Amino acid sequence: MAWLDGSRWSIPVTIVGGDSLFANWADFPGVQPRDDRNLVAYWPWRVNDTTYGYHVRSAFSSDGGRTWSPPMRLHRDTSGTEHGFVSLVSIGKTDGMAVWLDGHNFLGHAEGHGPGPDMAVHGARITASGFTDERVIDPRACDCCQTAATVTSRGVLVAYRDRSSAEIRDISIARYENGRWSAPTPLHADGWHLSGCPVNGPALAASGNHVAVAWFTAAADTSRVQIAFSRDGGEHFGAPVRIDVGHPIGRVGVALLPDTTALATWIEGSGEGAMVQMRRISPAAVMSDPVAVARTSTARATGVPQLAIAPGRVIVAWTEAAKPSLIRLAVGSAASGKGR
Repeated sequence: MAWLDGSRWSIPVTIVGGDSLFANWADFPGVQPRDDRNLVAYWPWRVNDTTYGYHVRSAFSSDGGRTWSPPMRLHRDTSGTEHGFVSLVSIGKTDGMAVWLDGHNFLGHAEGHGPGPDMAVHGARITASGFTDERVIDPRACDCCQTAATVTSRGVLVAYRDRSSAEIRDISIARYENGRWSAPTPLHADGWHLSGCPVNGPALAASGNHVAVAWFTAAADTSRVQIAFSRDGGEHFGAPVRIDVGHPIGRVGVALLPDTTALATWIEGSGEGAMVQMRRISPAAVMSDPVAVARTSTARATGVPQLAIAPGRVIVAWTEAAKPSLIRLAVGSAASGKGR
């Protein structure tokens, strides 16, 4: 990990190393700050020789990332099945919430033979001593789409790609309020019928009880990126607004600006390649012209662009699939949503 201080990067610090780190374009490690000194890191760690036998490991730092605690497993299940696609949010300086896809139901299933068991969405609280109070949020979800989580004035809000018995793979949400998880509810009835996982999860952002959620769908054989807004902490959302420019690939990001307008990023097909696009959208569905952040490709090796808001700045990071591959960063003005 490294800190971006103004326009300069700190010297990178190694959090963990080893020959069992699970490298995957869609399921990637992350660091969540509680404040400037207290951080939580997480990463996928292979536990057997199967294709998707890996756990999520985590570590804590109380000195800004210079040193880290011994790794611990984020989840209870110890089986050699898939666990990943983590979203992690902080609640104050000592607590937080982690959400992930948990494949414990796959234990004993012969990969590729007959209908598979269900992937579940799990959540657990983060305390000063580690992870506790693990719960099942949804017993059946899409196998490998990224989860999303954010904190509202009411609690924690989670979004993920659900999976119905009829193989409808639309976005669902769940809320953690007053120590309890709500029942999952559909965000919008896109009606995307798909027999396999699209590896294309949603993105969430919140400020107080103002929430924005962005997602990709290809329902009715029409690919599109959509955004919807909530004013009550995610209990209700307005009608979705399409924000792409005609050839979206997805891999979305979203952030809220102080005036409750949203910035959204996604990958858009462009000729033989693709572009990382960004657009500003108001809750009243007023949109700016799209901004081309960077040229990229449609290859999976380009990963999922990441979007963040710092004081007065917009930051977009993405992978450049060169040899060797590179992490690129664009910084713009939060006032205009433009930059370089």
